[in-house]
Order: sequence, then structure tokens, then C-alpha cells
Amino acid sequence: MAHPIMFDEHDPLLARLRTLALALPEAEERISHGRPWFSVVGGTAFAVYGSGTKGPESVRHDAGLVVHVDEDERPARVQDPRFFVPAYLGPKGWLGIDLDPPDTDWREVAELLDASWRHAAPRRLVGLRDA
Repeated sequence: MAHPIMFDEHDPLLARLRTLALALPEAEERISHGRPWFSVVGGTAFAVYGSGTKGPESVRHDAGLVVHVDEDERPARVQDPRFFVPAYLGPKGWLGIDLDPPDTDWREVAELLDASWRHAAPRRLVGLRDA
């Protein structure tokens, strides 16, 4: 059974996020579980647009960006009220941040995407990006 689509194709936040994510080397977008996922071509995902938390006080974050954060940054990010621990991916080191205009720091979003992409990309691509 296919998941229902849980995003608006014309969402301006998604358009801006796509521009940043797809600018990374060999990045591609696919729809999985009803949401846009960004991954390295033929490889691992590095970002998801939209998520939620689970538990008795679960919250949907339809304009949330979920990324894999560096382990050394995780404790500080978890303390930052802008971040949330997403259902399912949270235990694997991922965190979410809502893309709430006008407060969104798009430079920070680009840095989060880059760091998460580095977790997913093969070493040769990371080396090319750093060269």
C-alpha cells in the first residue's frame, strides 16, 4: 500500500530546500513514505522534508528538515529548542529543525545539509567536494 503524499509540491520552503540539497554532488530526490527524501545517487539518504515526533505528545513537523548530525554536535543541538528528535530516525542520530520563516537561517540549513550529506556520501565524493 502506497503512503499518501504529505507535502505540497508548490511549497516555497521545499523549493528553497531542494535548491540547497540538490546542489550537493550527486544528490537526488525521491518520494518515500509520502515525503521528499534527498540522498546520494544510488546511496544513502541525507535529508527528509517533513517529519514528526512520536509518543503521547507527538507533533507533526510538516515543514521540518530532518538530517543526520555530527555526534559531537548532537548534545548541543538537542538542547536547542528549535530542534526535535524525529520519530524512527532520531535513535539513529538524526534531528529535525522546523523551517519557519522568517526566522529560518538558510546558511545554517545549508551547513546542516552539507554535514548530513557527508555522512551519506562515499569518501571519493567528500574528497572531491573538499578539493
